[in-house]
Amino acid sequence: MPTTTPDLPPADDEDTPRSSRGIQSVEVGGQLLKVLARTGRRMALKDLARAADMTAAKAHPYLVSFGKLGLIEQDAVSGHYGLGPLAMQLGLISLQQVDPVRLAIAELPALAQRIGYTVSASVWGDNGPTIIRVEEGPTAVYVAMRHGTTASVRHTATGKVFAAFGPRERAAAALAAEGFAGALDEPAFAAELEAVRQHQISEVTDQLLPGISALATPVFDGFGQLVLCIAVIGPSATLQTGPDSIAACHLRDTARSLSQRLGAP
Repeated sequence: MPTTTPDLPPADDEDTPRSSRGIQSVEVGGQLLKVLARTGRRMALKDLARAADMTAAKAHPYLVSFGKLGLIEQDAVSGHYGLGPLAMQLGLISLQQVDPVRLAIAELPALAQRIGYTVSASVWGDNGPTIIRVEEGPTAVYVAMRHGTTASVRHTATGKVFAAFGPRERAAAALAAEGFAGALDEPAFAAELEAVRQHQISEVTDQLLPGISALATPVFDGFGQLVLCIAVIGPSATLQTGPDSIAACHLRDTARSLSQRLGAP
């Protein structure tokens, strides 16, 4: 009696892992959503399609489907396309679920190894900039820096980031408590903070402690608000400072990645 073999589902392609498979049309159409998210404004069909590197005829069916889902909406007067109510809801829910402190702490070990020095993350606490995490790097630095330490607004790279990007009144009060009332109006300090805003890097050399230098950079949330600061500290003899230094570039890259994950443009 002949034997029969039960029908089996088709075998997976060994060259393509299951986890890497996707739907190409979704990925193509997703470029339109990326453009709208990146520009932050409503766009005409031809401009939106061009920015997504496709023709208007190709883009339109995607926009129709996205409109039915609420991911985009079309202005009744101008005909321009913008993000829809579902996209807004998804964004708000995502912001509620993301913890900036947890994200930053997870990045510190790899950052310390890339830069080669001790790095830290700080938030604004009851008494000013407060260190919440320290990750030692390969190069030892003998500084009493630990969790819960309050950083000087006037003399640390971390403090100057909060002075440059945080609320002016808050920074002024913290500076006054340190004995530097009116420091924000001093031409030299004001120019220093403006440079921090321009380069998104704060630096100090032998300022608070002889032989110690530091760099710091801001991390923003989806509303453009400063949520925390990451910094690197090391011996002045070996840690190169300046906005174009290797350490500064690594700091900025990490901060920008964190900011993007928090919804910042």
